Amino acid sequence: METIHSIRPLLAILASLFAIPLIVGFSRRPAMREFWTFAAAGSKFLIIVSMLPLVLTGRRVTCTIFEIIPGVPLQLTVDTLGLLFALVSSSLWILTSIYSVGYMRGLGEHSQTRYFCFFAVALSATIGVAFSANLLTLYIFYEILSLATYPLVTHHQDEEARSSGRRYLAYILGSSIGLFLPAMLISYHLAGTLTFSASGFLGASISRKVLMILLIMFVFGAAKAAVMPLHAWLPAAMVAPTPVSALLHAVAVVKVGVFVIIRIITGVFGVNLLKSLSLTTPVIVLACITILCGSLIALSQDNLKRLLAYSTISQLSYIVLGVSLLSQRGLTGAFIHIPMHAFGKITLFFCAGAIFVATGKKNISEMKGLGRQMPITMAAFFIASLSIIGLPPCGGFLSKWNLVLGSIEAHRPLVLVVLLVSSLLNAGYFMPVVYKAFFFKTESAVAGVKEAPLCCLIPLCLTAIFSIIFLFYPQPFYELISHALKCIIGAGV
Repeated sequence: METIHSIRPLLAILASLFAIPLIVGFSRRPAMREFWTFAAAGSKFLIIVSMLPLVLTGRRVTCTIFEIIPGVPLQLTVDTLGLLFALVSSSLWILTSIYSVGYMRGLGEHSQTRYFCFFAVALSATIGVAFSANLLTLYIFYEILSLATYPLVTHHQDEEARSSGRRYLAYILGSSIGLFLPAMLISYHLAGTLTFSASGFLGASISRKVLMILLIMFVFGAAKAAVMPLHAWLPAAMVAPTPVSALLHAVAVVKVGVFVIIRIITGVFGVNLLKSLSLTTPVIVLACITILCGSLIALSQDNLKRLLAYSTISQLSYIVLGVSLLSQRGLTGAFIHIPMHAFGKITLFFCAGAIFVATGKKNISEMKGLGRQMPITMAAFFIASLSIIGLPPCGGFLSKWNLVLGSIEAHRPLVLVVLLVSSLLNAGYFMPVVYKAFFFKTESAVAGVKEAPLCCLIPLCLTAIFSIIFLFYPQPFYELISHALKCIIGAGV
C-alpha cells in the first residue's frame, strides 16, 4: 500500500483548536462566537473529505509529529476505518453545533463560551483517536477526550453535576490508567512495537493465557464503550445539557470507546490470531449480557434521557459483539452500525432536548398527546426509533441484518437469539413513547405547546432524513468498509 506523507490529518485535528482563541475573543458577541464554531466544524469536515479519494484508491495518508519513545512516534495515519469514524464525527459536529445554538440560547444557559470551547477540544481529540497510527497515540487522544468532556458533563456546576462528573472520571480515567495503560506497556514489552497492523502486532508465540488476559484488560480499559459492569458513568452523565448528551452518546465519547476496541481486535491482536485461538468468546458473552441487560433496564425508565442512555449501553455492545464474531458479516455489521446508530441516536437526543426546550418536560409519563403539539419532533423520534430497533425504512436495518448474518456465519446460534430478543426489547421501550405521544389525549400540561426553535428543529429533521436515506444509499459506507475488510481479512463486502 502506497503511503503519502501529508499534514492534512494534523490539520483536521487542529482545525477546531485554532477556533478556540476566536471563540473566547468573541465571547461577548454570540453571533460571531458561533460563526467561528461553524467555520471550524466546516473546515474540519472538508479536510477529512479531501482525504477520501486518496484512501479509496488504496493509499494511506500519514503524518509523523515526533518520536515519544524508541520506535513509537506520535503518528497519525488515515485508513478506511479511521476515515469512516472521522466522517461520521465531523459531519454530526456541524449539526450538533447548530442544535447547540438553539438549545443553549433557548434555555438561556450560562457559560456558553466555555461550552463551545470544550466542545471543540473534544472533537479534536475524537479525530485524533480516529487517525492514530499506534496504540500510544490513541491512548493520548483518548485521555485528552476524557478530560475535555468533564467540563461539559459538569456544565450546570451543581452538586448533582459535580457528583456525576466524579463518577465519570472515576470510571473513564480509572479504567484507562488501571487497565488499558498496563496492557499497552505489556504489549510493547512483548512485541517491541505499538503500531497497528492489519494482521495485528502480537504474535502467536505469546501464550494463549497472556493474550486472553491482555484482551480482557483492553476491553474493560476502554470503559467509554460502557461494557457492563463498567457502564454506570453513562446514565450519570445525563445531567449534562442535551447537546452534550448527544455528543457523548452518538458521536464522540462512546463511539471512541467501541472504536478503540475495534482497533484492539483488528490492529493489535489481528482477526486470524483471535480466530485460531478462539479468544473472543468471553468478549462475546460480555457483549450479549450488556445488550440484554441494557435493554431490560431501559424498559423501566420514565426519564427520557436515562432511557436513551441505557439504550446506548445496549447498542454499543452490538458493535463490540459484531467485531468479536470475527466473521466477514459480523465485522460489516459492527462497522456499519457506527454511522447508523450515530444518526439514529443523535436524532433521539435532539428530540429529547427539543421537548425540554419547548415544554420543560423530561419524563415520558408527562408527554401524553405531545405528538399533536410537536408533530415534527415526534415524527423524527419515531423514525429514529425504527432505525435503532433495526426496522425498515431506516438504515439501522442494515447493521442488524449484517449482525444476524454474521452470527450465523460464525456458527453462534445463541448470539442470533440475543439479537432477535434485544430488537423486541428495543421496540418495547421506544414504541410506548411514540404511542403515548400520538394516541393519548393531550394533557393540559402540554396544551398550547409549539415546536422548539428552528435551530433545534432543523438538525433533528436532517438526521432523521439521513437515517432513511442510508437504507437506500449506503454505498459510501460500504465502500469504505469493503476496503477495510480487504486489509483485515482479505475479503470484500
